[in-house]
Formats: sequence, structure tokens, C-alpha cells
Amino acid sequence: MENNSCIRVYADERQIKKCKTELEKVGDSIQTLSNALNLAGNEARMKMLYLFFSQEKLCVCDLSDILGMTIPAVSQHLRKLKDGGVIQNQRVGQTIYYSLNARYKLLFKGFFEKIGKNRILETV
Repeated sequence: MENNSCIRVYADERQIKKCKTELEKVGDSIQTLSNALNLAGNEARMKMLYLFFSQEKLCVCDLSDILGMTIPAVSQHLRKLKDGGVIQNQRVGQTIYYSLNARYKLLFKGFFEKIGKNRILETV
């Protein structure tokens, strides 16, 4: 096994301390974003999130028809998103509608606006 060691001559202790303090301050935000991106990291779930952003609410059957997926497959993805707190649901009669949690709508807004214009790789 290779020995990967640092070859720097001088460690900037001030910078190291500053970076550690910075990470402590933003730790919760990093964890929230990391969890959200992990959930959105699946193409089917990303499509669902984009649809919730642009359409406000959809039911399982809508998503199944739009994405060409089985209802059980859609339900599995919805369960992960709901357990992660990214989406919420509302029952209207016998139908359950899903929507993007307002907190995550703001988080994903920049991404989804770029996707909507088919310009995801362009810089701001």
C-alpha cells in the first residue's frame, strides 16, 4: 500500500483553524444540502422534483403516466423523498397529491430555473 503523506513545508495554522470554525458554523446547512442532493441524485427523483417545482402538485398516477414508470416504482421514489422531508402530501378525497416542501423549493430554485431553460451548464 502506498504511503500518501503531505509534502508541504509550512502548515498555515490560522487558515486551518479558520476553515474548521467555518465548517462548524455551516455544518447544519451542509448536512441539509448534502441530504437533499443525495435524494435528488437519482434521475427519476430529480425529474419528480422538477415536476413538483413546475406543477406544484401531482398524484402517483400522474407521475406514472408522465415518467412511464409503474405505480409501485413511483411510490418507492416518493417514499424516499417524503422520508427525507423534501416533499409533502395532501389527501383530497381518495387521491393523495404530492408537492415540494417550500424549504426545498427555495433550495432547488436555481437548479430548476436553469433546467427549465435547458441551460443547466451555463454559469450565472
